[in-house]
Amino acid sequence: QVQLVESGGGLVQTGGSLRLSCLASGLTFSNFAMSWFRQGPGKEREFVAAINKRGGTTYSADLVKGRSTISRDNAKNIMYLQMNSLKPEDTAVYYCAAGRYSVTAPGGYDYWGQGTQVTVSA
Repeated sequence: QVQLVESGGGLVQTGGSLRLSCLASGLTFSNFAMSWFRQGPGKEREFVAAINKRGGTTYSADLVKGRSTISRDNAKNIMYLQMNSLKPEDTAVYYCAAGRYSVTAPGGYDYWGQGTQVTVSA
């Protein structure tokens, strides 16, 4: 059974930082591209960042570019999202996803975690 478990969310003040983690099990982690998405209150799920299978190529959405870093450790089956200079508009549930390719569309992913809440106070 494939499981993706996010952690690291919480309440942070504007300008603060968080590091989100996504621990994978039940799949050959290095065979999957990984991504982070988020869904804010009343909003659709949106792409945040992606990393290819080996971790050598990353892509971030404009909304977090320059403020976030996606990385992975295939030996530990874990992916990270380091987020800095957080803003209230970053408040959302953050989800990790695993798929064959690192695409920006949610439909391109086979497996999803349950999400971790990030709340940025003004």
